[in-house]
Amino acid sequence: MEVTDETGLRAAVEAWIADDPDAGDRAELRALLDRADAGAGGRPGAEAGAELRDRFSGRLRFGTAGLRGAVAAGPNRMNRAVVRAATAAVAGWLSGSGESDSGVVVGCDARHRSADFADEAARVLAGAGIAVHMLPRPCPTPLLAFAVRQLGAAAGVMITASHNPAADNGYKLYLSDGAQVIPPADAEIEKRIASLGPLAQIPVAEAASPLIIRLGDEVAQAYLDAVVPIAAGTVAGGTVPGLAPKVVYTPMHGVAGELMLRAIRQAGFAPPHVVAAQAEPDPDFPTVAFPNPEEPGALDLALADARRLGAELVVASDPDGDRLAVAVPEPAGPEGAAGPEGAERTEGEEGGASNWRVLTGDQVGALLGASLLERTALQAAPQARVVASTIVSSTLLAKIAAAAGVGYAETLTGFKWIARAADGLPGTRFVFGYEEALGYAVGDVVRDKDGIGAALAMLWLAASAKAAGRCVLEMYDALETTHGVHLTSQLTLRTAEPAQVISVLRADPPAQFGGEPVVGLVDLADSQATPSGTAPSRPLTPSHPPLPAADVLIFRLPGARVVLRPSGTEPKTKCYIEITEPLAGRSLAAARDAAARRLAPLRTALEAALAEA
Repeated sequence: MEVTDETGLRAAVEAWIADDPDAGDRAELRALLDRADAGAGGRPGAEAGAELRDRFSGRLRFGTAGLRGAVAAGPNRMNRAVVRAATAAVAGWLSGSGESDSGVVVGCDARHRSADFADEAARVLAGAGIAVHMLPRPCPTPLLAFAVRQLGAAAGVMITASHNPAADNGYKLYLSDGAQVIPPADAEIEKRIASLGPLAQIPVAEAASPLIIRLGDEVAQAYLDAVVPIAAGTVAGGTVPGLAPKVVYTPMHGVAGELMLRAIRQAGFAPPHVVAAQAEPDPDFPTVAFPNPEEPGALDLALADARRLGAELVVASDPDGDRLAVAVPEPAGPEGAAGPEGAERTEGEEGGASNWRVLTGDQVGALLGASLLERTALQAAPQARVVASTIVSSTLLAKIAAAAGVGYAETLTGFKWIARAADGLPGTRFVFGYEEALGYAVGDVVRDKDGIGAALAMLWLAASAKAAGRCVLEMYDALETTHGVHLTSQLTLRTAEPAQVISVLRADPPAQFGGEPVVGLVDLADSQATPSGTAPSRPLTPSHPPLPAADVLIFRLPGARVVLRPSGTEPKTKCYIEITEPLAGRSLAAARDAAARRLAPLRTALEAALAEA
């Protein structure tokens, strides 16, 4: 719906207003048109006109797992009209594939208009004759992913924008296997959206339709009964370790708090201290500049409480509960004071309170992966276990898996691939998967990232460490002492045409970065490429299929790796750096220092190469 002139813009806006099912959205667009007309030639009119042009510059594309954008009226925003169109396309796709008989699960978080969008999706599905299982609202995303398989549904729709800014909302689609939608289904749905006629012709059921079944607590309890034994170490008669650490938890104004506290209680851990100012869902996220636990400062309130209370662990959910951030105090001593490179250090308050480390996703992924492999080593057929991470995550998990004699799968970015990592490996079972952006899956009960299950696994790990007279950072030290230092870093540069930047580097790849020679290049645009990087071979079985083609370049350097890809949602080029340093007779601190010295010139060289491209 790209508009190229003012006449075409007015016609497009008027047509959208006539077809929009929401009175508030119609009024919003009418007010923008009136401001543009009344202020023609002046600043207010110019601003209103620019806003309209942006809203009608196209429409939200059904891309990675679904839709995501700012909540407002118009085709390039999140609103009831856009949700109606997307859901009608999903309903048509399900009916066309013969998979609609078992119904669709619908859930939502607590963002602005989430409940309205969930109701719209339910009524459109019911209008198409498809049964809808409505989860109690609001609910965390992992519960929706779990519910799809628990209820034997054909699909799941979750209204959420995860950790996006407060102004955003989104529409996430899950397939019948409980994992996020993947090609070709997403492209087929996108085509159906583009070919829809007027929205007024889409059948929409009443809210009281008998096809809309409103569920109670049964799915949440089934989720807890399935997740707690696996994540909290109580499978096969195991018990929670003694000497439980003192924990501070924040839901960060999101929807995970209630289910998280129930999970912790059912697992047998002591109740955590909950950050009071962030305990209840609030779509405005008033205490954080950006509701993403990866962002600097997002954990400030939790860390302040942790220092005041003398806590030993901080865990934080993102707004929809599928991600987990972890922070730990630094131990005493010179090695502990240095800590693992890559973790964000926060200074203690005056008066001697501990310094804290906010662990990176790669560090938490390695810790949880190693812990879960150790805990499951005595299960039947231990060699059948598989762990997974992505092409942009640290290679440390691959080395941990190789040492344990278990399978390792490397996937494209995104949990829609991680969750399916063992699907092409008959006779195997998925034990753990993670991505560096704070997403973790403990077992295959939830085929998506699950911040609640990951929190239980982290509490179990911290309690085990404490029972052994150790701390979490000392456990990570042990991993790098065995497998070498793995320093990871990210670099994101705003570029007008990120795909063009990758094309330029593909056509004329640099021979070196920061004085270090490029010794190998893997181009994932070649669908047969295997991005082994510095990791062991991708799976321990040769039958695993190659990765789907992707616009990704992987540069291999001596003891280092650089992965470049365009962002799928923003005009940015993303770079992922990993530097590895074996100890080779050195102390861990010396090896970490050597890795840190190599990082700065590599980042500088990457910035220059991308600027020139």
